[in-house]
Amino acid sequence: MGFFAGFMVFLVAALHFGFLVLEMFFWDHPVGQRIFSMSAEVAKSSEILAMNQGLYNGFLGLGLLLGLITGNQTLKVYLLICIVIAGVFGGLTAQASILYIQGLPAFIALLLVLKNKKRKAGEQRLFS
Repeated sequence: MGFFAGFMVFLVAALHFGFLVLEMFFWDHPVGQRIFSMSAEVAKSSEILAMNQGLYNGFLGLGLLLGLITGNQTLKVYLLICIVIAGVFGGLTAQASILYIQGLPAFIALLLVLKNKKRKAGEQRLFS
């Protein structure tokens, strides 16, 4: 895989592990309250939902790492598409910054992975 595609997939995976930590362990903490712009009451009442959301983000990050380790392009493409959709949805329904923090890096990674996949397919046809 191209260096930049791999780097971006790794970056997106790392972001999702960061989301896991924030949502599972710091949601009802001053750090989480400041990052997500919410009161202590809102944080407390939504803590279980945030933990569930954090777990899903961890699964996405783990899946991307698995795709990197195994070289499974289909897995990476699928997960990156899911993350882009989630980023767009979150940006439209929750906070616009989600589009840039979650959606944009995944979109860039997706484009790089697809470009690299297309390049490799062309090389295989040349040497077959």
